[in-house]
Amino acid sequence: MVRLFQHQLPVVTLLRLVLEASFFFMAIIMGVMLHRRGLAPPYDVVPAAMLFSGVMVAAINLFGIYQRGPDSRPVGVAARLALAVIAGVPAAYAAFNFVPEGHAYQDALGLTIVIALGGMLVLRRGFLDSVDSKLFAHRVLVLGTGASARSVAEALAEMGGPALSFVGFYPLASAEKDAVPPERVLATTEALQATVARYRVNEVIVAVQERRGGVLPLGELLGCRLSGVRVTDLTSFFERTRGEFPIESLKASHLIFGEGFRQGRVRTVLKRAFDLVASLFLFVIFAPVMVLTAIAIKLESPGPVIYRQERVGARGRVFNILKFRSMRADAEHDGQPRWAAADDDRVTRVGRFIRRMRIDELPQLFNVLAGDMSLVGPRPERPYFVEQLTQQIPFYGLRHSVKPGITGWAQVRYNYGATFEDSVRKLQYELYYVKNHSLALDVVILIETIGVVLGGKGAR
Repeated sequence: MVRLFQHQLPVVTLLRLVLEASFFFMAIIMGVMLHRRGLAPPYDVVPAAMLFSGVMVAAINLFGIYQRGPDSRPVGVAARLALAVIAGVPAAYAAFNFVPEGHAYQDALGLTIVIALGGMLVLRRGFLDSVDSKLFAHRVLVLGTGASARSVAEALAEMGGPALSFVGFYPLASAEKDAVPPERVLATTEALQATVARYRVNEVIVAVQERRGGVLPLGELLGCRLSGVRVTDLTSFFERTRGEFPIESLKASHLIFGEGFRQGRVRTVLKRAFDLVASLFLFVIFAPVMVLTAIAIKLESPGPVIYRQERVGARGRVFNILKFRSMRADAEHDGQPRWAAADDDRVTRVGRFIRRMRIDELPQLFNVLAGDMSLVGPRPERPYFVEQLTQQIPFYGLRHSVKPGITGWAQVRYNYGATFEDSVRKLQYELYYVKNHSLALDVVILIETIGVVLGGKGAR
């Protein structure tokens, strides 16, 4: 790790940043030369090249391309890269007005971007990934041998990649039952810090639920930390790798003193402005679909076209959500709320199609315009279920600290939930969103939602 501007940066991340900045520097020169058909670029090319390189690296960093985490899958990286280009290119074009011969760089900007993006792809896949795996392999040791340790190992296996090396489990004298393969458990003939040094471990993940009674070797962990080894708790690990907060290991102190969970005025204004602009755009685009859906519903079965239902919104305020009716009009004739089940016989033929394509959610654009909902956020739940789940699931009420959304992090990460266990798992994703929500994350979720809709994931 390298300390830069009060932040710890992995060496490979710093290497990527420097190499990609250098590549952007060269891309603008190559772009101008190609545009001018082999003629040399203007003499004072350095200021413009440095400006372009700085703007593009800043845009890429702004949208989290250099971060490794739960949204670092190819589709997430592609979405963020597209956003970075959308943000960076106009900024660079405008900035070229303030450098000598700026029009030459503006004219060649299209070619420059093609060269830069193609080069970045080759650079990342062909060279940096190889360097990462050979010179900067990340070696991980898991502290503990219980169920939590097994979950950590499974998450590490999901991450995979040549740059990640799982050393093994270091056992502790705890009451937790062993739940890991015995052949992956390291011998305890030496202290933790000595084991970490011998295996050249870069990160120790503390996977122990019960920490009372001197179970954790705090002195050894402190020694690891002081020697430059990263020490990570369960909550931070699952947030970083899976984009969720494990409820069983979440403590109030983590929420109070940890980073995130900010609800600033600027973020609120930006999110509201984005919701209004995007909702109006989507309403215009999908207006014909909504009209045809309304006609189809009316022709198939008697009853209202729009279905209104009470849901719990931000700060616990109850509002009426709007949806196209996808069930029979007497779906809850007994007045008892119930979750939709797989192959629910209350769903009509038209309803089954519009649910699979998520067309039934389109009227919620009116809820967004009215301010009851956002485009992205935790899905709003019915008061009957909220009351039950709040009593049974710790921290459930935190999901109501932001506006509910038409789509959300849990919707693109998890299947449709219709049980108590599903609600627990979805809450873990929703808490991650509440803590880390940003305009960039909202756009990524919206892009991934397209894939969910086209794939019919979780529809019932």
